[in-house]
Amino acid sequence: SLSLKLGEKPSETSEVHQRNAICHWPCRCPPVPTCTLGVSLVKDGCGCCKVCAKQAGETCNEADVCDPHKGLYCDYSEDKPRYETGVCAYLVAVGCELNGVYYLNGQTFQPHPLYKCLCVSGAIGCTPVFIPRLAASPCTRVTSRKKPRQPICGPGQQKQLQSTNYRLMSAYRSLPLVLKKKCIVQATPWTPCSRTCGIGVSSRVTNENRRCEIKKEKRLCFIQPCLTNLLKTIKIPKGKTCQPTFQLPTAEKIYFSGCSTTQSYKLTFCGVCSDKRCCIPNKSKMITVRFECPSEGFFQWKMMWITSCVCQRICSAPGDMFSELKVL
Repeated sequence: SLSLKLGEKPSETSEVHQRNAICHWPCRCPPVPTCTLGVSLVKDGCGCCKVCAKQAGETCNEADVCDPHKGLYCDYSEDKPRYETGVCAYLVAVGCELNGVYYLNGQTFQPHPLYKCLCVSGAIGCTPVFIPRLAASPCTRVTSRKKPRQPICGPGQQKQLQSTNYRLMSAYRSLPLVLKKKCIVQATPWTPCSRTCGIGVSSRVTNENRRCEIKKEKRLCFIQPCLTNLLKTIKIPKGKTCQPTFQLPTAEKIYFSGCSTTQSYKLTFCGVCSDKRCCIPNKSKMITVRFECPSEGFFQWKMMWITSCVCQRICSAPGDMFSELKVL
């Protein structure tokens, strides 16, 4: 203001650029859109309406937000000095590793013929390449060629039909459907152990909790000890090529993240074969182990307790999320 009083011209940096008002209140929202597969349905930047989030390379502004679940943000750097319209770009973050291959953050890749995957800040999300056609609903009938299908099921039958569709989903095949406190308990199969020897981790998705919420559950797994002369340690019976299970001579403590269990365990491990077969857990139960850390206290973990193993010719690398997929 002092320079203007003295008759000086304002500099370019002091100019004020007017921005268009994008958000308007009160909110007036159109019908909720149906987003394409892999696009998040989010609330707009004005806090009003549900919109399909903008994807990488698309234009964005104060209202049209970028997909937060893919680590995207609106980059306004090319719209100087107004900073009103930007382009969705990925945040600089860590990449992902899958089966020994490293992928950059935001990179799309196809590690399996049936799935396309996306790396976002160290996490990998996959969607099916082929979307199966849905079978015709038994609650519809065709009256004539010109008239469309008409529903013939009541609300109760529709609800029952939806509940039976649970059973067809591959993610829920491992556990029988059990009703606990008005909740259908379901779970995915446990993933293979992350390590072939030593302490590893496996996980599953289940709703077996107080609130019946879908959550990721982890447990420790110990398939084999890391011994260089494992074939010499295990005695394979005469006339056979495999010894499915074995135990160490004495009970020992388990070490994990620099901590040890408060008691010793005599675990059952999966054995070895003299041919090309490998032994994997067949039956197991869950136990809770307590770890003690030097001058840091205690913590507990759920752990798989192997009761039997089976030897087979199909051997997959640990952590291979596509090892059990088959083309039907």
